[in-house]
This record gives sequence, structure tokens and C-alpha cells, in this order.
Amino acid sequence: MSQAGSQDRLRIDKWLWHARVVKTRSLAAKLVADGHVRLNGTRTDSPAKAVKAGDVLTIALERTVRVYRVLALGDRRGPASEAQTLYEDLSPEPPGRLAVT
Repeated sequence: MSQAGSQDRLRIDKWLWHARVVKTRSLAAKLVADGHVRLNGTRTDSPAKAVKAGDVLTIALERTVRVYRVLALGDRRGPASEAQTLYEDLSPEPPGRLAVT
């Protein structure tokens, strides 16, 4: 694979780590391997599966489901402000709480 070709895709576990969805890459790999991640609507259990810009990831976390459109791959795990530029959050709004008066 050429250098240019390697820059248009990234392992899903590495992307989840770069985007700060999880704290460690090994946790990202476990999340994928345990079947908690869907890539473009299809469940995947391979942490080595490649993602590219435009892909949609649905991630089942402990108490919530997050939906992200991949905008960029990232070269490193940077600060949170940098990580937020890697995706567009398409997650549904959480159900509202009852107002207490």
C-alpha cells in the first residue's frame, strides 16, 4: 500500500482512541471485539476494520449510544479540542427529564 493510500483509512480501534471515545486503545479494541460498534449500520467485531472519512459509527457505551460521522482520521491522540474535529456528532438527543416545580 502506498503512503498516500495509508492516509485515507485508519483502524477503527485507533480512530476511536484518537477521537477520545475511550481512554486507551486496548479499551477501543475490546469495545469493537465485544460487538458494541457498528460501521455504516453493520456490526463489526474486528478492531482492525478500516474507517474512512464519511463513515458513520454507532457506538454502544455504558449508558448511552453515540453516533459519529467520521470527518477526519487524525495523526495522533491530541487534546479534546483536536479530537472533536475528527467527527460530527449525530447522536439522538437524550430523553428530557421531568421538570420539577
